[in-house]
Amino acid sequence: MSISAVLNVIAIVSGLVFANLMPPSSFAQGLEELSFPKKLKLAKVGDEDAQMAVARHYELGNKVKRSRLEAAKWYRLAMDQGNVEAQLRLARLVHQGGDGLKQDFIMAAQLYREAAELGNAEAQNWLGYCFQHGIGVEANDQSAFEWYRQSADAGFAPAQSNLGLMYLTGRGTERSLLRAFEYFEKSAAQNDDWGLNNLGGMYEMGWGVAKDARRALEFFEKAVAAGNKPAEDNYARLSAIVEGRPLPKPSTISATTQIKPAAASTGASKQPQPPAVFTPDSETHD
Repeated sequence: MSISAVLNVIAIVSGLVFANLMPPSSFAQGLEELSFPKKLKLAKVGDEDAQMAVARHYELGNKVKRSRLEAAKWYRLAMDQGNVEAQLRLARLVHQGGDGLKQDFIMAAQLYREAAELGNAEAQNWLGYCFQHGIGVEANDQSAFEWYRQSADAGFAPAQSNLGLMYLTGRGTERSLLRAFEYFEKSAAQNDDWGLNNLGGMYEMGWGVAKDARRALEFFEKAVAAGNKPAEDNYARLSAIVEGRPLPKPSTISATTQIKPAAASTGASKQPQPPAVFTPDSETHD
């Protein structure tokens, strides 16, 4: 079934008939101040912002029973009016599945691509992730690198961290520790938790920058504050080394610097991804 056919099914299943009517232009009350029933009424007569708001209510289970299927229906209607953000949100829901909505990686990748081609930086990052891990598309490091680059150059912090990893590992591009450091630094400057963690790892290892354990600890600490769990392990291990204390137990703390990909933060649930623990490599070079 084509993506358009599947999306049409989503709309039909809703059992709602929508008129191409716009709410009165004199309506001045802020959308966020309206009750859910009033937002729903506006959404039914074609108000794009109200459709987005209703979809969000269903997605989060805010004032209504959580339903990704219902959220998908409303995002689809807003998307049909040209709302690229709605297309991204729909892609995320289809990517995750659940709450009555079938998970469909192929459709998710197609939706990401369409939104990415329209310039949505977050969709570009997710499309890069799909190409990197073969989710809904054939794995292709070169394509992953290109989409991460577009998103990163647009200033999207998770993509900057992901692009840094591509440079660090030489996937989809020539390996460059200097470029990896550059993009981790850009991501960290926006307080991205993985960007902070990965920048700390670069300082610890002396990759693309002079080795500096104190600076590494600073960035690991900031990553911990930003909610990065592996950074807790990195901080505990390195601080013990710097202060001459016994290392934490291996059963709870990794013995190596953990540097991992960053997923976008649009949804509460992130797709499964294999752990990527980066260990010192004597052959790593700029």
